This record gives sequence, structure tokens and C-alpha cells, in this order.
Amino acid sequence: MSLLVIDKPCGLSSFAVVKRVRSLLGKKKERVGHGGTLDPFATGVLPICVGEGTKVLPFLLDADKTYEASVRFGVETDTLDLTGQVLAEHPVQGLTRAALEGALERFRGAIEQVPPMYSALKRDGKPLYKYARAGITVERAARKVTIHALDLLDFEGPDRARLRIRCSKGTYIRSLAADLGTQLGVGAHLVGLRRTASGPFQIEQAVSLDDLVACLAEGRPLPMLSPLQALAHLPSVTVDESAARVLYCGQRMDWNAFAGGQTLSGAVCAVQELPDGAALIAVVAQNSDGTVKILRGFGHLPAR
Repeated sequence: MSLLVIDKPCGLSSFAVVKRVRSLLGKKKERVGHGGTLDPFATGVLPICVGEGTKVLPFLLDADKTYEASVRFGVETDTLDLTGQVLAEHPVQGLTRAALEGALERFRGAIEQVPPMYSALKRDGKPLYKYARAGITVERAARKVTIHALDLLDFEGPDRARLRIRCSKGTYIRSLAADLGTQLGVGAHLVGLRRTASGPFQIEQAVSLDDLVACLAEGRPLPMLSPLQALAHLPSVTVDESAARVLYCGQRMDWNAFAGGQTLSGAVCAVQELPDGAALIAVVAQNSDGTVKILRGFGHLPAR
């Protein structure tokens, strides 16, 4: 087992989807996890890793994401989305497509966001949403995130818009919607969210839970992806058998010898070509002493 790309339905938490997949696959005693939380009202790409595939999870969480978001202007809520209580309402008759297009420019590139109170971030070991539900607001430091692309897909005057956002990890789309409303002077909240891409995974690859049930019932092969496919967004280096054995055993290796003259940074996939196809040996990075650091090993040492 490795990884499934699920099209998460509205109304289920990401953890509930993990439980459902674990039950369907009969993997109650095996590790199963997801590659990036979606709120219950959100839908779309949710990578589910099974067994050995859970080793790729740390690298999926760092990947960029793409969303389509529906925003309603003129209404502010405590959760910054449609699930919350209305805090304020403002007239929006003067809001135009041109004004909205102009306001979007402020949010492109590197920006700072204050995490919402209704989030799973922890303060003193306690999630922020628990403070919020108790009526307590705590100070939150702004965090840097990057909005790689922000496009207006549709404006339904006077108070609705649909956006496409490609962003770095840790970006809160709810906060983006609320901050956009503040920038325009009318307030706003998020009323719909669909994740269309997460790292290398696209919505076109995703299967619904109903599709998964049908696949299992009919005995069709599951649309599983390998760890190497799951980490297609990372750079890779192909190594020979000798280097593969060094990496499999976790022995020291010179980084420049491994990289073969390539300029690489961050996590890198070490790949070996085998008779039945390419295999992921390890995810590595450069140590401060110029050697290879094994971040995560995969598979087993092949026989000679």
C-alpha cells in the first residue's frame, strides 16, 4: 500500500475520511494518515497515505496548494467562514469588479497572516479553537506565507466572488477572505472552498469515497500511487547500485558526489533504476559538513 488521492466530500472532517478509508481497506492495525487538513465544509484533494506510504507525509505537508474559494462580502463571522456566528454586516452596493481586482494585488507574493482563532494551532498545549469557543481571544503572531497566484474567476455583484489561489503551506484561505473584505472596507467571509491541487496531486486524479467503495466491490485495482509518484514535486537524483547500497545502509556519502554537479537544496529524492522500474531509496538533504543526510529511507536492500 502507498497513497490514494481522495476527493473529500463536504461535511466530513479530514480525520473522518482517514477512518473511512482505513475501514474500507481493512487496515485497522496499519498506519493511515492524510497529507494536509481540509475543514469539514471544504472539498477536494486529500492525499491519504497507507502503511509504508505514511513516510511521505512530512514532505506532502510542505507542498504548495491550489484552491478555488467562494467569498461573500458585507458579512463578517467569528470563524471567518460560513460555519460561524455573524459579527457585523456592511453595505456592499458600491463594490465593483474593478475595486476587487485592485484589492487583490495587495495579497499577491509574500504576505503576513495572523492565524484565525478558530484553528488547530496550539497555545500552551491547547488548540486555539478551544479558547475561541470559551470566548477567549489570545494574541497570535503574524506568520509569513506566499501567495504564488491569486486570480478573480468570477464576480457576482454585489457581494459574491470566486477566486483561485496557489499558495505556500500554512496559508489560511479563511483569513485571506476576511483580510480582503477588510481591505475593501466591507468585510467578508469564506462560503466555499475546494482544493484542486496539493503538491503533485491534481483534482483529476482524485476518487470519491463512493468510487473507492465501487472499486473494492468490483475487485478492480485500486488507484494507488507509489512513494516516488507521491514525491514528484521534489527534485531527484538517480544513483547507481553502489551508491544505492550506501544510502540503504545509512552510511556516509559526500554530497557533491551524490549530486553529480547539480545545484540542489532542500529535500531530494534518491532514485535507483531497477529492472521493473524506478524505485525510491530515500529522501535526503545536505548536512552542514557536506555529507548526505538521510531524512527518510524507503524499501529494502535489493539482492545482489
